[in-house]
Amino acid sequence: MRLNEITYNNAVPVDGYGPGFFRIGGQVYNGAVLTGPTGTSDWGGYTDDAPLLALSEAVDVLFIGTGEALTHIPSDLRTALEDAGLGVEIMNSPAACRTYNVLLSEGRRVALALLPV
Repeated sequence: MRLNEITYNNAVPVDGYGPGFFRIGGQVYNGAVLTGPTGTSDWGGYTDDAPLLALSEAVDVLFIGTGEALTHIPSDLRTALEDAGLGVEIMNSPAACRTYNVLLSEGRRVALALLPV
């Protein structure tokens, strides 16, 4: 079996998560977080749509992790993101982290907005 080292280019993978935090690129972020090719920062949640919309030219798909359980996001947020040309995938935060890391390792243009578990 041959194993290859994964290169993540500009973005960094999610290293781990736990109650109320995420570890991304070796740094711990408490609360909601946004990460992708433009870096990682705190995120204000569903009402903080400006940083998500700003990703429209940089990514093709935005994964939104809804916390421990899969829930719907506000319909006006989904509409605004889709109107900006972003593909939006909603899943619980653990699944969003895993999916983001896989697609990131493939060199895909993805970003991740997460609510904590």
